[in-house]
Amino acid sequence: MRISLVLPAKNEAEGLRRTLPGIRELLPDAEVIVVDDGSTDATAEVARGLGVTVLSSPYSMGNGAAIKRGARAASGEVIVFMDADGQHDPKLVQQLLARLDEGFDMVVGARDGSGQANLHRGLANAFYNRLASWMTGHRVLDLTSGFRAARADKFREFLHLLPNGFSYPTTSTMAFFRSAYPVAYVPIPVAKRVGTASHIRPLRDGLRFLLIIFKIATLYAPLKLFVPASAFFFLAGTANYAYTFATTGRLTNMSTLMWSAAVIVFLIGLVSEQITNLTYRRDG
Repeated sequence: MRISLVLPAKNEAEGLRRTLPGIRELLPDAEVIVVDDGSTDATAEVARGLGVTVLSSPYSMGNGAAIKRGARAASGEVIVFMDADGQHDPKLVQQLLARLDEGFDMVVGARDGSGQANLHRGLANAFYNRLASWMTGHRVLDLTSGFRAARADKFREFLHLLPNGFSYPTTSTMAFFRSAYPVAYVPIPVAKRVGTASHIRPLRDGLRFLLIIFKIATLYAPLKLFVPASAFFFLAGTANYAYTFATTGRLTNMSTLMWSAAVIVFLIGLVSEQITNLTYRRDG
């Protein structure tokens, strides 16, 4: 089974100097692709000097865009995605591949508490994991881990869903669950990153992660969003009616408006559910 490793890299020259030799030593026959996302340092030169394939962008397109470019170029039956900043130990790749051999279609390296950049990031990721677990009906141990292995043909099915920015892991994980492709998790330690500070901004990208979860939820299980929202409007309208009837003996426009909103939101959920079914339908 041919293996391709894809490393998105933006100004990660120092990280690549530490990561690539280890990959070459442990996986000498694997295809290694570094996707240079518009770096302004020696990222591309370092990668070429270490004998790997380099895909360079003339400007930064985003982490997700780099992943998509690398996935399209990869020739392996299995694609391993890992960061270029030295946080992921190449020795752990074999653990991911071993779980794939057990019949899984994607295996994700789940970071422990020490693998989170700070307390706020750890708490945010814990919240995202719980929310995604509820959406999918499966336990999600690490929704945003960039260290994962997937069967190439199945991963490419969802390239059109992946955002160009951060959190391709969020989208791909939920898409695999939605399509009934088995996903497994392997606990991994994470080293301190090398080189420049993280490109993720906690507030901006935290809100972006949350928005992506809800976007994918509308493609994954729309009724899990729309039914509670519909129920809220219905109960609010009923409570308002009970209050106004008890105090003034009449039905107000606000109650009618909230009941109407409940019906509209529920119908939108039904339409979204049908769109979801069409999105994931496989002909032939």
